[in-house]
Amino acid sequence: MREHRLYLDEPVAGRAEVIVSGDRARYLVRVLRLGVDAPLTVFDGAGGEYRARITALGRDRVTLAIDEHVAIERESPLSVRLLQGVSRGERMDLVIQKATELGVAEIVPVITKFSVVKLAGERAERRQRHWQAVAVAACEQCRRNRVPVVAPVCTLAEALAAEAPARLRLLLAAEGEARLATHARPPGGVTLLIGPEGGLAPGEREAAIAKGFSAVRLGPRILRTETAAIAALALLQGTWGDAAG
Repeated sequence: MREHRLYLDEPVAGRAEVIVSGDRARYLVRVLRLGVDAPLTVFDGAGGEYRARITALGRDRVTLAIDEHVAIERESPLSVRLLQGVSRGERMDLVIQKATELGVAEIVPVITKFSVVKLAGERAERRQRHWQAVAVAACEQCRRNRVPVVAPVCTLAEALAAEAPARLRLLLAAEGEARLATHARPPGGVTLLIGPEGGLAPGEREAAIAKGFSAVRLGPRILRTETAAIAALALLQGTWGDAAG
């Protein structure tokens, strides 16, 4: 039987019953077509997951009985913070989705000089909420129990200023001379910086390098921004994370 997973944006610990309403309830009833006594796995991002079952259905309301907590984690031992240049609609959604599946701990959408999409104010907040929802859906699909944080949209200068000194800092660049494998395993995690469709401006690359970033390349071919993110994250997890063959 297929496992249906549902993220709950409220604490579940210590509760015998949870009410799901609105779009989430309609998803269970109208999309998944679940009925009374249907089993579910629910998680709230605080760790582990819960076995649950549907006990009552309404048009926009579903009651869940919480049966037991299962202390299982599927997080990578490698903490990765992705600074991702904001790209057009579906490309950015794809990066958020696949980065979540590949175990990223935090995603920071960054506006750069060559960003085609310019976001600020309420529009930026809406996009952040949308991207966070994409990450939640990816966790439901890939069985992660901790949802990566999608940070507020910021400038590259703001993102660089917030960097922790203990982390290995990598800048993906076609002109980079080093490969990922030339670096030692980072005890403090990795920050990976990837530019948008047009890449980073020379001044932005220089600013990142001045902040301790090392320019690395994946190979001789130029990759699209979404391809670069997926390929680099998969390589990081295969080298230092939990995707080793």
